[in-house]
Amino acid sequence: MAATEFLAGNRLTLLDSGREYFPALLAEIDGACREIYLESYIFARDEVGEAIASALIRAADRGVRVQVLVDGFGGRNFAGDFLPRLTAAGVYAMLYRPELARFNFQRHRLRRLHRKLVVVDARVAFVGGINIIDDDNAPPDQRPRYDYAVRVEGPVLGEIHEAVRRMWEIVVWANFKRRFHIRRLTPPDRRPVGSQQAAFLKRDNIRHRHDIANAYLEAIAAARGEILIASAYFLPGFRFRHALKAAARRGVAIRILLQGVTDHPLLHYATQTLYSALLADGMRVFEYKKSFLHAKVAVIDGEWATVGSSNIDPFSLLLAKEGNIVVRDRQFAARLHTGLTEAMAAGAQEIRPDDLARLPWHSRLLRWLSYGAVRALIGLSGFGPRHWQADGVEPPPKRE
Repeated sequence: MAATEFLAGNRLTLLDSGREYFPALLAEIDGACREIYLESYIFARDEVGEAIASALIRAADRGVRVQVLVDGFGGRNFAGDFLPRLTAAGVYAMLYRPELARFNFQRHRLRRLHRKLVVVDARVAFVGGINIIDDDNAPPDQRPRYDYAVRVEGPVLGEIHEAVRRMWEIVVWANFKRRFHIRRLTPPDRRPVGSQQAAFLKRDNIRHRHDIANAYLEAIAAARGEILIASAYFLPGFRFRHALKAAARRGVAIRILLQGVTDHPLLHYATQTLYSALLADGMRVFEYKKSFLHAKVAVIDGEWATVGSSNIDPFSLLLAKEGNIVVRDRQFAARLHTGLTEAMAAGAQEIRPDDLARLPWHSRLLRWLSYGAVRALIGLSGFGPRHWQADGVEPPPKRE
């Protein structure tokens, strides 16, 4: 397992949910002079989606090369809602794997573009878990969506720029759209602009299959004081769970913040089968009930932090294309830690052993059936036990 290679000299700004992210993103799009790359899993037709689309069209009108890539499943509305309008305005826009209309459980069909990345003028980038969708575009009990993104400047920008440029080229060639294929217009600005160390990690199916998972495992193995993880979907594999267990046995204080309000009940109930084992291993588990937790972030020992699109579940760690920024900086980590701690105090409920003991038998059965269903789905996708032992779903814990 190779160590994470951090680059020094970056300036990173943590953005709390859409209320901070979208104004910052719109400002950069409106100030763009040369090129914009935007990748998103969802591009919703709501107030935010319309505002971003209008800003992209204004940029194209100024002569900016605008390239938009949206996942064919998460953004399956994009073809009808935005693609004709953007294309007519001179924006280059495509869907990633639009063939999901013929969805089945073949592994390649489950490989989605789950990254949320933007690079403007090869000068500033955004990395995180926030889709192009209004925080309030959700059922009443899920509003507002709680998530994070990071504004990035500095040497690590080069890695992000290369990732979006390369992804654009791959999709262009896969769809035979050679008229979309252009050379890189602007070299990335890698000049030091700050004092923060950072690395950009991606998950793909070739050279970077385990980079994000390995970065987590490396940081957990080095932890001595505290681990705080917030993950929208949490179903860790063997190595991850046992790394957390080993850290807890060393005396590391571990808190895990998970969804209390969910849009995927199957995964939610499957995750709850792990609660007994996590608590027995000395960890504390919280469910965020104030609204919909969509964040995929962590802070370790007040210095190491990550923000990105990758959940700690088999679909992110085995299948989807993901992107995370990993930071080694006490100031950045402190701000994220404060935000998570305040959110937990305002809207989370701690799960205790007594809560689990009071569950009726049919609730326990539902959770175990959900766990089995998730394992079956992974098996149908072509991932067997050796993948579960790596980054997928391990056999269910024996404790209840």
